[in-house]
Amino acid sequence: MIESFLMDLHPLACTLIDIDSTTGREAEIGDFLFRYLEELVDRIGAGAVERMPVEGDRFNLFAAWGEPAVVLSTHMDAVPPFFPSSEDDEHIHGRGACDTKGGIAAMLRAVEELLAEGRRGFGLLLVVGEETDSAGAQAANRHPRGSKYLVNGEPTENRLALGSKGMLYLALEAEGRAAHSAYPELGDNAIDKLLDALARLRGLPLPADPVLGETTLNVGTIAGGRAANVVADHARAEVMLRTVGETAELRRKTAAAVHVVPGVRIAEIRETPAIHLGSLPGFETTIVKYTTDIPRLGAWGEPFLLGPGSIHVAHTPDERVAKRELEEAVRLYKEIVCRLQDR
Repeated sequence: MIESFLMDLHPLACTLIDIDSTTGREAEIGDFLFRYLEELVDRIGAGAVERMPVEGDRFNLFAAWGEPAVVLSTHMDAVPPFFPSSEDDEHIHGRGACDTKGGIAAMLRAVEELLAEGRRGFGLLLVVGEETDSAGAQAANRHPRGSKYLVNGEPTENRLALGSKGMLYLALEAEGRAAHSAYPELGDNAIDKLLDALARLRGLPLPADPVLGETTLNVGTIAGGRAANVVADHARAEVMLRTVGETAELRRKTAAAVHVVPGVRIAEIRETPAIHLGSLPGFETTIVKYTTDIPRLGAWGEPFLLGPGSIHVAHTPDERVAKRELEEAVRLYKEIVCRLQDR
């Protein structure tokens, strides 16, 4: 292992976790990482780092050493609630440990070692807003830097993902008429309507893909009514489908199922397409069911997806990443950069 110019891997991961960067609050971690990359540029020599404005005080970071054929990328934001780091012999715990501050630490260490070994021709892109609307990725996609390959970091247990499911985010709203619950015939219950529409959605046959598997549907939120003794005059639900291919027919079927129920309307809030991804000989592979920034970064090159940690503990009170996985990720990111540069 090459001696670190800056921070060792595990302390760096803990330092990043200890900065609250829940979505919308990324400025502090962005400032820290900008200073870190500036110092890396100063110590190594040739290279440049810049802030890329997104909105308000939010910005992405981009650093490059030579003309970047390959760009490593991940996101600086994390889901709430924030909680700081802790560690034991095997794991580092804390918000963002695997999603994706451990990945940032591994990428920074890989960059440092590649530079110390004399490698150039690669870059690092760190974006904001991945956990909500991919605002950072969308802004970055308007200003690509000529790279041929993008290596995105998300928790894949250090296996190359051959594909990731898409996401179709829908909202259902039902309108009714309030009345005293002792005389329900005088009202029109919006909750009953909403439940009927949701039952129809849940009964739809959903498409499947031989690589990505089956489309799934989750009713994530449901709310409505004013009190137990009042017939509900309004109700709302949010539904998330994890998709596996083109969604035109799926969207048509969901709309048709809901429109059968009078007084209920359906709206699309956001969609991220399903994608198939690149592989490299000799790497373990997997399929992931979550979405990433990759569909919003198409101008940055052919995408690959790999990172330390398990998605099964991301977004949970027990979020953690194994120290050995962080160390392995450094080696894997270096190998991917070298392999893609040599293509």
